[in-house]
Amino acid sequence: MTNSENDDNVDVDTNDLVLTSDIQKISSCERRVKVTISQSEVERYFQKEFNDLEKKAYVPGFRNGKAPRKLIEKRFRKDISDQVKNALVVNALTKMNQQSDFTPISEPDFQYDSLVLPDAGPFVFEFGIEVRPEFDLPEWKGLKIEKPVRDFSSADVDAAIKQILSEHGELSYKTEPAEPDDYIETKLTFKAGERILSSIERETIRICPTLSFHDGSINNADTLLTGVKQGDVVTTSITLKEDAADFEFRGKTVDAVFEILAVKKLTVPVLSEAFLERLNGYKNEADFRDMVLDTLRRQLEHEQRSQARRQITEALTVTADWELPPTLLKRQSEREFRRKILELQRSGYTQRTIQAHSNFLHQNNTEETARALKEHFILEKIAEIENIEETEEDTDLEIGLIASQNGLSPRRVRAHLEKAGEMDILRNQIIERKVIDLIFQHATFNEVPFDFKSLNEEAVDWAIAPDPNAIAEVTAEDLKAVNKEIDSKKKIDPNTKVK
Repeated sequence: MTNSENDDNVDVDTNDLVLTSDIQKISSCERRVKVTISQSEVERYFQKEFNDLEKKAYVPGFRNGKAPRKLIEKRFRKDISDQVKNALVVNALTKMNQQSDFTPISEPDFQYDSLVLPDAGPFVFEFGIEVRPEFDLPEWKGLKIEKPVRDFSSADVDAAIKQILSEHGELSYKTEPAEPDDYIETKLTFKAGERILSSIERETIRICPTLSFHDGSINNADTLLTGVKQGDVVTTSITLKEDAADFEFRGKTVDAVFEILAVKKLTVPVLSEAFLERLNGYKNEADFRDMVLDTLRRQLEHEQRSQARRQITEALTVTADWELPPTLLKRQSEREFRRKILELQRSGYTQRTIQAHSNFLHQNNTEETARALKEHFILEKIAEIENIEETEEDTDLEIGLIASQNGLSPRRVRAHLEKAGEMDILRNQIIERKVIDLIFQHATFNEVPFDFKSLNEEAVDWAIAPDPNAIAEVTAEDLKAVNKEIDSKKKIDPNTKVK
């Protein structure tokens, strides 16, 4: 029997990988998996690669594809070991995913480059993985849910238009002392004793009762800042949240120093046809008011869903004692943050309101992430049982809503989401919304009045006590300085390279 005839009988079905696994439960959401692949299976994968290589391999002294099989195996075994290792690992993980009784929520935690195929014996590798906790889904049909409701009036639309106009207003300097709803330009410095934690060279802030940051808030900010004028320096204290990025200052009280650079007042535009055309091409005020009313209704819908998520979680997790590892909470916090921002964007909230929500999430990072993860686990399991999936039409609708609220094209929004790796967040959001709609169909409601959230908060996108080990972001000013340096050096030597 020739070599080629023997090779034709080699079983090369890599989709039927034989392996053994040992799965250790570390916690509700953590597993440690040990995978063992026998030497015979490893060799079968090598033979598959050799079968392909034999037809085209070049060995000196032989025509392409005519070298003896044993010579090919000896010469190229080391060269194809990475291909074999990759195929074994990928197929093993796929099979584990299909056959295991857990649902992964993260990628396997192991260093691929450190895995080595042995010269003899089985191929063994281990990895940690985070999984959805195992739980029996309580009865979710017939839940009693409080549902905020409101018949929006003309006055509600007027108030919303006033807020929109303020977003497009113009600031002008004033010499008189600052009043509530005026704006100040200020240099902000945050200190613990003489130690500077962070500083903002110039920030424009509206004077209102609450001034929030990522890791703390100043209450009675309007009392503090009313009456200030250019040149004044105002100092107050602020207690940082327990989720502050810098561990040393969690829960500590620090100083916030305001150096007033200017006082400004806001002039809002007149609701004219020219303004409406410039805003988003509205034909007349009636069309604009219809858009505002539609936005208010979507915001009400968002509040209904948000409150429903919380109530559903509380009802269905009464007996669920899930250990959520700190590493899981830390990694999922950014994902939950992005999910919430996308939800707010598609619901028509202004950037000012979104920033306030953003600061709330930052200040309550661990608690909010834990709650959101529990919500996600429950809704995901209902979606699996009820075969609920998203469609391309659902995705197009979500992207269209986000685009319309931000004055962008749907194509540009989609490109941004794909580049940022957020399309899966959007898909999960769609599925969870469908599940909540299904729960609504089987629920009984206690209607309660819906009140608008107060506009008494000004939110600054800033961490008072940032992580001291974090790498600072490159600013536009940094890039300008680098480019200026490159240009000046190239005038001297056109071939210069700046590191």
